[in-house]
Amino acid sequence: MITDNNKKLAQWAMDFALKNGCQAAKLVLYSNSNASFELRDAKIDKLQQASESGLSISLFVDGKYGSYSTNRLDKKELEAFIKNGIESTRYLAEDEARVLPDASRYYKGGKPDLQLFDKKFYDINPDDKVAIARAAAEEVMGKDERIISVGTSYGDGENAAYRLTSNGFEGESKSTWFSVSADVAIKGEGEARPSSYWYDSALYYDKLIKSGIGVTALERVLKKLGQKKAASGKYTMVVDPMNSARLVDPLLSALYGASLQQKNSFLLDKLNTKVGSDVLNLTDEPHTIGANGARYFDSEGVATEHRPIFENGVLKTYFIDTYNSKKMGVAPTINSPSLLVMQPGSKDLNGLIADVQKGILITGFNGGNSNSSSGDFSYGIEGFLIENGKLTQPVNEMNVTGNMITLWSSLAAIGNDPRMSSSWRIPSLVFEGVDFSGS
Repeated sequence: MITDNNKKLAQWAMDFALKNGCQAAKLVLYSNSNASFELRDAKIDKLQQASESGLSISLFVDGKYGSYSTNRLDKKELEAFIKNGIESTRYLAEDEARVLPDASRYYKGGKPDLQLFDKKFYDINPDDKVAIARAAAEEVMGKDERIISVGTSYGDGENAAYRLTSNGFEGESKSTWFSVSADVAIKGEGEARPSSYWYDSALYYDKLIKSGIGVTALERVLKKLGQKKAASGKYTMVVDPMNSARLVDPLLSALYGASLQQKNSFLLDKLNTKVGSDVLNLTDEPHTIGANGARYFDSEGVATEHRPIFENGVLKTYFIDTYNSKKMGVAPTINSPSLLVMQPGSKDLNGLIADVQKGILITGFNGGNSNSSSGDFSYGIEGFLIENGKLTQPVNEMNVTGNMITLWSSLAAIGNDPRMSSSWRIPSLVFEGVDFSGS
């Protein structure tokens, strides 16, 4: 929690920096806390509670830039800390691209509360938190003789930050989160020990789904029994909503200013170019009330806005912060997306599977990577063979390979089932003609 006294201390620190050799500065005062209760086979295995408060300050001194942080929030200590930071910055090389954002781009306030903070966070009894994790375990314990271990957990936390810049920005943000999870390992055939998990998360305690987590984890792992490789070849690839964001991540990483400025992006010089299929529509929707990821300003204080990223497969924006915009000589946008929303289709995962004659449903990625410069990728996968619209055989020890632009150009359908608790609302995805290697 950030108190009024905390804010006054931050304002004092800003004034002190400007009076002692700094031409400009920005700072963030932060306060975070979290707790986790982990159980193994319904018995408490690990309890953890942590809290952290600190101040980070960026100093602009004679054309040079330095960034420093401390968790000592005493005025006397901060005086020495800031003075040392200013002196240290003088030793650095000049960098004319290091400037504060244009003040006209800052969030000015006045919009409604985004409702990201649950006041109930302070009132939940630790016994109730343990009980939620234990209930998830008891949904599984004794239900199948092949069960080897059951891990469950409950976690929650709060995050708060207060930001200031010397050219006119002041902003505060705070949020809470709650989660419950279960993972189940069972004895399979021979040496196989398949495992699977399930979880739910929410910004509000009362919206957290607290039952059925263990049941779903057990159902998911039992479906893995009898996993084996399928024949190599081209398949229709269906990716469930637990894993679809894994394929979006390389796309987003290629849009950041740092990647573009270093020419380490397969989407360099692709603005307003078609790089995906017609059904690829992705937007940043940062002002959605009560949504994970919602915010009115980024870490620079720049105001967020509704922003198309891909429209009918056409790339519409990059994420370029102030520094990289100066380095590249282009206009800045925003430093990162807030709440990613992919336009959904009309069918759920089962409906998508029913339309596939020969395919593979991916329910997990096991290692692999995507080359940020070329877009070439290779991932280990597990999931199920799809034949004539039905799941027929659990598969694992297979690889999916290709190129990101080719892959997204083959996007054929999108589900209606994103995880609404996530800041990346990516539904199930269907891609045509994807290369799989197996037996």
